[in-house]
Amino acid sequence: MLKAQKQYLDGIAMASIGAILFSGKAVIIKYAYRYEVSPEALLALRMLIALPMFWLVYWFVSRNKKAIPLLKIDYFKLIGLGFIGYFFSSYLDFLGLKYISVGLERIILYLTPTIVILISYFFLHKKIARLQWYAMVVGYLGVMLVFLQDVDSKGDSAWLGTLLVFASSCLYAAYLIAAGEMVNRIGSMRLVTYATSVSAIFSAFQMLFHQPGTLFTQMPQVYWLSIINAGVCTVIPMFLVMIAVQRIGSSVTAQAGILGPLATVFMGWYFLDENMSLMQIFGMVMVIAAMWLLVRNREAIVPFHEADKR
Repeated sequence: MLKAQKQYLDGIAMASIGAILFSGKAVIIKYAYRYEVSPEALLALRMLIALPMFWLVYWFVSRNKKAIPLLKIDYFKLIGLGFIGYFFSSYLDFLGLKYISVGLERIILYLTPTIVILISYFFLHKKIARLQWYAMVVGYLGVMLVFLQDVDSKGDSAWLGTLLVFASSCLYAAYLIAAGEMVNRIGSMRLVTYATSVSAIFSAFQMLFHQPGTLFTQMPQVYWLSIINAGVCTVIPMFLVMIAVQRIGSSVTAQAGILGPLATVFMGWYFLDENMSLMQIFGMVMVIAAMWLLVRNREAIVPFHEADKR
C-alpha cells in the first residue's frame, strides 16, 4: 500500500512539474524577443538544440525494446506530422507571442482538446456529448474574457496574436488526430522523436530564406534562453509527463496539467510585468473548469496530456 501511494504521489509530482515547465516556454520566448531575435531564428535554435536531447531520451527509453519496422508510408506520414504538429504549429505560436500575453497564449493552447472534439465532429462525424458542449461553451467564454484584457492593454495587435495562436492550436489538434493510429503502433516517444527531427529539418530549411547567418550572430542571452527552452521547457517536461502517464494514467496527469495555465499567468506577471486583472483570473478559471469537465469525461476523443507537448 505504501509503495502504491508513493508511486501515485511521485506521478502527481512529475505531472505537476512537467506542466509548469511546459508553461515556461512562453515566458522564455517573450524574454528572447527583447534581444530582437526573429521568430524563425528562435524556432530553429529551439528545435536544433532539442533534437539531440530527444534522441538521447528516445535511446534511453527504448534501448531494451525491439522497435517495429516502419513502412514506406510511415515515413511520409511522419514528414507530414512533423511539419504540421511540430514545425508549422510551433511557428505560428512563436509569431503569436509577439502580440499577446503569455497568459492568453497558454489559455488558447489549453483549448486544444476542444478543437480536437470539434474537428472530429465536423470531419469524422464523431458524436459530442452534452457535457462536452457545455465545457466548450464555458471554455471559449473564458478565453473571450482573457482576450478582452489583452485588447485593452495591447490594442488591435491582440487580434492578430490570438488568431495566430488559435491557428497553431488547430494545426496541433489535427496532428493529434492524425497521429492517433501511429502512436498505438510505434509508440509515443518514437513518434515524437521522429516528428521532432522532421521539424528541426524544416526549421533549418526555413532559415535559408530568413538571414541564415543570424543563427550564429545572436547575443549570448539568446543562446542560453534557447538551451533552457529546448531542455527545461521541452524535453525534460515531456519525459516527466510520459512517466507520470505510466504511473497514474492520462486522466489524472491531465488534471495535474491544470497547473500549466495558472503557472503561465503568474510567471507572466512576475517575470514580464504583465497585467493580472480580476477579469483575466475569472476567465482563466472558466477555461480551467471547462477543461476539467472534459478530463473527467471518459468519452474524450484524445488523451488530454497530449495537448501540452509543444
